Amino acid sequence: MSSQINKTVLVVNCGSSSVKFAIIDPKSGEVFVSGLAEALTLPDARINWAFEGEKKTEENLGAGADHEKAIDFIVNTILAGHDDLLNSLVAVGHRIVSGGDLYSQPTLIDDSVEAGIEKCIPFAPLHNPAHLQGIRAARKIFKNIPHVCIFDTAFHQTMPDYAYRYAIPEEYYTKYHIRKYGAHGTSHAYVSKLACEELNKDPDDFNVITCHLGNGASVSAVKNGKCLDTSMGLTPLDGLVMGTRCGSIDPSVIFFLCKNLNLTAEEVSKILNKESGLMAVSKKTSDFRGITEGLEENDPRCKLAYEMFCYRLAKYIASYYVPLGRVDAIVFTGGIGENSFLMRKRVLEWLAPLGVKFDEARNEQARVFKGGRGVISTPDSSCIVTVIPTNEELMIAQLASNFAK
Repeated sequence: MSSQINKTVLVVNCGSSSVKFAIIDPKSGEVFVSGLAEALTLPDARINWAFEGEKKTEENLGAGADHEKAIDFIVNTILAGHDDLLNSLVAVGHRIVSGGDLYSQPTLIDDSVEAGIEKCIPFAPLHNPAHLQGIRAARKIFKNIPHVCIFDTAFHQTMPDYAYRYAIPEEYYTKYHIRKYGAHGTSHAYVSKLACEELNKDPDDFNVITCHLGNGASVSAVKNGKCLDTSMGLTPLDGLVMGTRCGSIDPSVIFFLCKNLNLTAEEVSKILNKESGLMAVSKKTSDFRGITEGLEENDPRCKLAYEMFCYRLAKYIASYYVPLGRVDAIVFTGGIGENSFLMRKRVLEWLAPLGVKFDEARNEQARVFKGGRGVISTPDSSCIVTVIPTNEELMIAQLASNFAK
């Protein structure tokens, strides 16, 4: 442990059965401890953690352990004897998938904000209930420091109405708030800002397309630091082909499945959210690494999954030339975006008619797990193409620290 600990923030990211956490210095970016509690509420609930990136420790939490038990374990077991670290905490930052159209900025949590997050559950039914469990558990334990929500949807609140509205009857928008909200906003905000700095561009004259590619994936068109459009919609189901999510699809497919297979809306929702995407097409895996392995082994289903993923992504990138008018940079980030040089190669080949050119050697070297990153385009490319590791936790810590007492 470092001898000098300045003010830190506990970052909490709760999934339906998990708690990802880290204690971060928002100024230096130093991570003092990080970990993941998983399989919560299940018989094999467990937690693993590491101090300053050293060897991980793992323990069972006990059958049925919930989010509150996980956070209690973090404080009373993992941080036991580390009073200097506990005392350095000045805020808790909570990642929230959907704030609907209620929240466009980081927000100090009180009971009314909890109620607002609850109202937004229909827009993120898998995520927001878990976020609430984490918030309530953390507020109970950390009573004397501010808790701050950082909404994935907030960055996208700058979209114009013609980008976020759907062509459906007016009352569905005014009464039920059905519109495009997007997701991954914290990541898109972070990498678009960092790209501007690293490429030494004027923040008031910089147009970038950011590609956050992981098990969930989305693309955003960002002009002068503000989002103009993004690929995810009312929920994180829309847009790109993802690990188990279908992405954009003709809505009539839902009616067809309900009518001809006698399925309920809930059953179709499960199919499109959890049984589609790369998993469905490959019939093997939702992990892009597995898709790549299958591709290299000439597996036709993996090849199809790979081509579908890359083609859909390239189409979205190309479409965002419309709202931006001029594209200065394309950024790849997220687990797939940072590490799959084969994916980047195929996508950039699709974009060649737009004058996008890349250096094959640089592209292969820019694998973050091997320490690579940076510009992969050639000097005569119509825009810069770069690989930048995302750091949502640092962004959350920085934003939450602004509320420190």
